[in-house]
Amino acid sequence: MKTPLILIADDDATMRSYLSRFLSSSGYQTESVDSGESALARLRQTPAPDLVLLDMLMPGTDGIDVLTHLKKVNPAIPVVVLSGVGHVRTVVEAIKLGAADYLSKPFEDEELELTIRNILERLRLRDEVQTLRRQLAETDDQELGTGSENLKMVRIREIARQVAETDVPVLILGESGVGKEVLARFIHTHSGRADQPFLKVNCAALPHDLLESELFGYEKGAFTGAVSEKPGKFELAGNGTILLDEIGEMSPLLQAKLLHVLQDCQYSRLGGKRMITVNARVLASTNRRLEESVAKGEFREDLYFRLNVITIEIPPLRERREDIPLLCSHFVDKYREKYKSSVQQLPEDLMETFMSFDWPGNIRQLENTIKRYLILPDSDMTFPASKIEVAAPNASAPATHQPLFLKEVGAHASEQAERELVLRTLEQTNWNRKHAARILNISYKALRNKLKRWNLQGRATNVILNDPQTQPSAR
Repeated sequence: MKTPLILIADDDATMRSYLSRFLSSSGYQTESVDSGESALARLRQTPAPDLVLLDMLMPGTDGIDVLTHLKKVNPAIPVVVLSGVGHVRTVVEAIKLGAADYLSKPFEDEELELTIRNILERLRLRDEVQTLRRQLAETDDQELGTGSENLKMVRIREIARQVAETDVPVLILGESGVGKEVLARFIHTHSGRADQPFLKVNCAALPHDLLESELFGYEKGAFTGAVSEKPGKFELAGNGTILLDEIGEMSPLLQAKLLHVLQDCQYSRLGGKRMITVNARVLASTNRRLEESVAKGEFREDLYFRLNVITIEIPPLRERREDIPLLCSHFVDKYREKYKSSVQQLPEDLMETFMSFDWPGNIRQLENTIKRYLILPDSDMTFPASKIEVAAPNASAPATHQPLFLKEVGAHASEQAERELVLRTLEQTNWNRKHAARILNISYKALRNKLKRWNLQGRATNVILNDPQTQPSAR
């Protein structure tokens, strides 16, 4: 870790000597100048100091002049102003100009050390946050199809960048797992609100009353159990962004309150009378067709039009298969170190299988599959059929190019139904084959033969891709 460099600007030689000696003994690098002009000259050089101790009262160019110039050319450098007792007005002016803190001469060693340590710690945390945000933005870029040749995804990125700088609501549509939250974060991180909070609320995860208090908060005594006040997500989001995920699941009563908030930018907590102003930008996402919900009377038409200023629909992964290799490479790089995996890239035959699979759980399912492969690279992977692929009478020719007879189609459909029933029963019995055979009313040997024919020898050595948690909802 780099040793922080502190620039001392003071016309008092005794003070410069004391500060230099004390800070050096505390583990800092120091440089000293004896005038405002020298301070300005040093600030034009490299490397830039990590912090400046600036005396306010120097002949010629004083501390206020130096601070004013510094905040114009390099506002990120924190400044601690040093002033004598009785110069309150000068200190106030310095703080207004952007000084990080001040010390009144004479000051104690502990006071100086604590002030510097706190400022440098804030700088470190700020840098960490910026690094994390940059990494998150890079991850979002990858998962949103950076480098994709799919024209729909290229267009989605263009639209997202264009609307990011506006404050209009954006409605994000798409199946479960396509990356709706990733797109919402992309919009947030490319907006002027990027340094403010991004909060997500899952409208399907909470019943009406809990969701209302989660969004809008409550006052002490608003209901039984409300022993203290609690701010809602709109309040906590401040000037940031709030994502209302699965907005189609919101109850009609709460839809009415949300419409009021979007129209008037104000609301009150549960049990409260004070109006709170909403400054957060609202994004919404759903895997429902809201037009159909509006037609059925399940979703308010006026709220739909309020949210539907800009609509972006993300296509499912099966409609942009060219993104699969990019996403696979991204997820391998993202999780390889975390899972201490020796895998550098996916085998060619596995990638071909990935490219031909329909991925009903979309990117989320692909991501989970990559995680499993990194953890258990030697396991066999079983891909359940995500669509009916009818085998041709002549196995050497493509199925789509062969005539199919009704009997063959019926046999294949029966086989598929039987396979699904067996798999479902095995899942229910935690892959206890004897128990499953009894439930299915077949012999244990018959069950083993079926599993062998379907290449489903066992769960212990197979990675099953149809994890219920990765599947899209039945809606």
